[in-house]
Amino acid sequence: MHRLPALQILLRGVLLLTLLVGPARAALDEGMVAGFAGDFQSRLDTIEALGVAGGAEGGNEARRVLDALEAGALGVAGGRVVIVHGDTVAAAATGEALDIAPAAVEPVTVNNRVRRALATARAALALSSADRGERLAAARTLADNTGETLLPVFERALASEADDEIRGVLGRAAARVYLASGDAARRLKAAEMLGESSDPAVKNLLAALLAKNGNDWSEPSAEVRAAAEASIRAIDRRVATAEAVGTLFSGLSLGSILLLAALGLAITYGVMGVINMAHGELLMVGAYATFVVQGVFRNHFPAYVDWYVVAAIPVAFLSAALVGVAMERLVLRHLYGRPLESLLATWGLSLVLIQAARVSFGPQNLELANPTWMSGGIEMAAGVVLPWNRIVIVGFAVFVLLLIWLMMQKTRLGMFVRAVTQNRPMAGCVGVPTARVDTLAFAIGSGVAGLGGLALSQIANVGPAMGTGYIVDAFMVVVLGGVGQLAGAVWAALGLGIVGKFLEGWAGAVIAKILVLVFIIIFIQKRPQGIFALKGRFADN
Repeated sequence: MHRLPALQILLRGVLLLTLLVGPARAALDEGMVAGFAGDFQSRLDTIEALGVAGGAEGGNEARRVLDALEAGALGVAGGRVVIVHGDTVAAAATGEALDIAPAAVEPVTVNNRVRRALATARAALALSSADRGERLAAARTLADNTGETLLPVFERALASEADDEIRGVLGRAAARVYLASGDAARRLKAAEMLGESSDPAVKNLLAALLAKNGNDWSEPSAEVRAAAEASIRAIDRRVATAEAVGTLFSGLSLGSILLLAALGLAITYGVMGVINMAHGELLMVGAYATFVVQGVFRNHFPAYVDWYVVAAIPVAFLSAALVGVAMERLVLRHLYGRPLESLLATWGLSLVLIQAARVSFGPQNLELANPTWMSGGIEMAAGVVLPWNRIVIVGFAVFVLLLIWLMMQKTRLGMFVRAVTQNRPMAGCVGVPTARVDTLAFAIGSGVAGLGGLALSQIANVGPAMGTGYIVDAFMVVVLGGVGQLAGAVWAALGLGIVGKFLEGWAGAVIAKILVLVFIIIFIQKRPQGIFALKGRFADN
């Protein structure tokens, strides 16, 4: 076994006595900093001891010495550890001014190992901070660099810490140390505590207890091994649950984008029966409108740039709505009742819009910056993070859906749209202005697509061809949900998004897309009207 030099043994003994005997004083004991005058290992031991002392009254004094070391102001003169302040020299332990010239002080060397030790010591000191964020960051740092010497720090922090998340990090860090203990009771307690973790590294640590070296177990105690197996199963369950929640949320956010893309298509397709192949380019129009608004805020209102997304909502809606009105007035109005011609015409319009975007904004993709209030996310177990931008998009989709439902159910225009959707000739006979309803419905449907583009700009790059990847999915949502049915569009969009994400995790993105398409083909063969058949109940209400 490696034997420590006598000086290091004496130094560690002095440090331990300083920590354990009596309450800490305002100034440090000379013995706590004397190691800086010794060899390199003694200096590392001293840094570690100052970090361990962080919860005592001398914590501020320990920080003062560590700050001086990091700044290159700590040195040794005449066998004493001192701090140089300009033209003056003071004792590192007490702060007492000394009659020593700065030129006579030999600086303490700071290299990468010393910097790593400083980071650990600072984290130990930060556990007594009043700021929760600092304590949590410090606990995570110590958990990644744990060792037996830090057990007093963990135990002292656990005794005073009230935050459950921080206590969990500290408890698991202490449990890792206990696993190396010679006491089977401590190892058993550690194996049980680690079962509360979701860290795969912790699972590997427990799995090491179940390994065999020949005929001998790595962990001799059968009780500890049983606890380790139970903890591994608990970690696996927790990780699987977290991953399922993450996949479910990803599917929900994808479904929200599909819903925004399909809502407008459901209105226009239901009212006019037009297969609008340029609908994806209306998403592109909304996304580019959002990009323009971001540029205006950056150039003219930099103090409010975080709110450009809110200001872009009416701009994206109106931009896409105006493009939709132009398409309907100039082209589609002359092709009603001719589905093949209208399909080809809208496909041509999509190419025109894509080229117009290339000419106006360039062929490269553009990236929009998320506002600060949409950055970051909610961290769950097993490293699963729910991003704030996707959470906001889900809420935004619900908000848009609510507005469309209110428009369809509570307004005169909504009543006209429902009437034309169910029976155009009869609606015209009773005085419904079907031509005007067509234009307004196309404008609203296009505007909603523009809002979908705004939402899409917050999670993907904006480019001329960004809408082409969503047009097929949007049509699948409309056909699967039922023509003209908002409820059907909601269920179909969320269902396709969630099922698609789960299938991606199981079979990959390409196979998942194929399976979804096959399912829709079979479903439409059995139920051509979609999930919700169009009936007269809206008119009855």
